[in-house]
Amino acid sequence: MAKTAKLKRTGVAKSLKQKQSKIAEVSGPLKPKRTILVVVLTAFVTTFTGSALNLSIPDLGQQFGVSAGIVGWLVTGYTLAVAAFSVPAGRIADLTCRKTVLAAGIALFTACCIGAVFSVSMIMLILIRVAQGIGAAMVFSTNTAVLLSTFPAESRGRVIGYSLASTYAGLSSGPVLGGVLNQHFGWEAIFILTGIISAAALIAVFGLPGNQQQPSKSRSLDLTGNILYLISIVLLMYGLSEIGKGWIPPVLAAAGLAFGIFFLRHELKADDPAVDVRLFRQNIGYGFSNLSALLNYGATFAISYLVSIYLQVVQGFSSQATGLIMIAQPAIMAGLSPVAGRLSDKFSPFKLSSAGMGLCATGTCMFIFLGQNTSLWLVITALAVTGLGFALFSSPNTNAVMSCVQEADYGVASSILATMRSIGHTLSMVVVTIIVTFYMQDASLAEAPPDILIRVMRISFIIFTGICIAGVFVSLKRR
Repeated sequence: MAKTAKLKRTGVAKSLKQKQSKIAEVSGPLKPKRTILVVVLTAFVTTFTGSALNLSIPDLGQQFGVSAGIVGWLVTGYTLAVAAFSVPAGRIADLTCRKTVLAAGIALFTACCIGAVFSVSMIMLILIRVAQGIGAAMVFSTNTAVLLSTFPAESRGRVIGYSLASTYAGLSSGPVLGGVLNQHFGWEAIFILTGIISAAALIAVFGLPGNQQQPSKSRSLDLTGNILYLISIVLLMYGLSEIGKGWIPPVLAAAGLAFGIFFLRHELKADDPAVDVRLFRQNIGYGFSNLSALLNYGATFAISYLVSIYLQVVQGFSSQATGLIMIAQPAIMAGLSPVAGRLSDKFSPFKLSSAGMGLCATGTCMFIFLGQNTSLWLVITALAVTGLGFALFSSPNTNAVMSCVQEADYGVASSILATMRSIGHTLSMVVVTIIVTFYMQDASLAEAPPDILIRVMRISFIIFTGICIAGVFVSLKRR
């Protein structure tokens, strides 16, 4: 008996080695590194282009002779496209080939960079940015899924950390590098740089392994569900982003909610839904992890907006000095995300992300006490604490979400997280917009007297601290 068991164990070990050898032949030693390279490049470029282009909005308005509201569609159009097309792109990727969808997304993004440089009107540039948002949605819905399909489950948190570190590097370098490019070479230089980086990612993606999925003919695209989702997200996010500009935006947001209800009802009845909404109810870890992401992004996104205006209007720093001070937060997020990811492979990602949310609550609470004579060190400390909190939250929380679904659904799961991020960003700015409208009507924060600005910030950060505290309790409700 003992000899037989030993022979069986030997046979199993031999079989396992043969399988590993075959995998090594197909993938090669460079394939995992190449996958990380593709994900790092795409995560960087899709966030860099948005944060860098913001500094070019005044110059773009002057060059094309249009108002700031129209130029703002360069940001709004891109954001809406990313949010609306992430889930459909993720669904298509899960049903077909993620590598193909990823390559198509990078190619579209690169082509839009080239097209933007040769734009002859603002309308043309806006349409190109919308198309670029669709390409970015295809990237967001597949790059993490491709990454996780390449590495074993015990390395999931570590590789997610690399991706998020690159994302934060794009966010932090965008204002600094974008400002330099815009000032010395013009706004076109931003698209040229992002085009070069995305072209490098496109070349690298063709070296990745072929389709590792097993497409199932029994699964459907769920066209009706995807259309309802797209309409709901576009109406909801646009309506919310324009709150305070008349009665039409609230109506559009309400219509978006109505379509969202139709979408949920359809998905609950569908045999093969685009988004398995039942999973949110059946799997507490999955549902609460996505809700935690929504609350975290909703509570932290407006920090950079409010603090940057505070530093310039109240403290009197130049825009360049403000950018250097503000870089503390994303730099910490970029540096510590891989560390937090590795920790989530060894310890509970649910507990780690809960601790990260607690640190975010601490940081936002510190911002409540900012005044006209506040020491700069308090501002930097609060930025560092929130940066540390977000790094500790984001990688483990993403690990928690992806660990709750099967590999066949990685694309849609990544897309849902991207949607939570987009909606959270919008809701964060809605809070600020409502408070500003109440105190200042149509005036901008940059024109506000210091005492009014501080009052707006104080109320905003009280609300954001409350959202973070609620997020802590939601995170702790998980496994």
